[in-house]
Amino acid sequence: MNTLTRWLRHLWLDAKAAERAITKPGLKRLEQAVADSEARHLGELRLCVEGGLPLPLLLRRVSPRARALDLFSHLRVWDTEHNNGVLIYLLLAERRIEILADRGLHAHVSAEYWGKLSQQLSAHLRQGHVEQGLMEALLSVGALLKAHYPAGQQPNTNELPNAVVLL
Repeated sequence: MNTLTRWLRHLWLDAKAAERAITKPGLKRLEQAVADSEARHLGELRLCVEGGLPLPLLLRRVSPRARALDLFSHLRVWDTEHNNGVLIYLLLAERRIEILADRGLHAHVSAEYWGKLSQQLSAHLRQGHVEQGLMEALLSVGALLKAHYPAGQQPNTNELPNAVVLL
């Protein structure tokens, strides 16, 4: 995608685009899926959907990965007791999904796995199935967290909000 096309997509797809991409009932289903997943493991999941990057970030040529890293920090996904928070970030303007895992889970999962998972979810985006793609991401990441950080006798204390962040 050339620079002008990229900029136009980002400027056109604002915060309302994220709200249009996922219905209110869809947001509730995703929030419930986060809560259900976290009841089975000690990890923390955050979903963030952004329509397009703000103009200052576009001018600085911030990549979707760099934006996800910034949000990983801003949303405090790194600040969990077991260092096993995961951010699933969707940038609608570029149809890109970035999945960032804190060092606890990242040590157990290969970069190739994360890349493959992101590619699978991108296929849903190309078909316009945003909620379905995010649900699959939650299920896949939740299964990893359950395998490496099962709840067992210690319930998840829910250190981060379950709500989907729309930007």
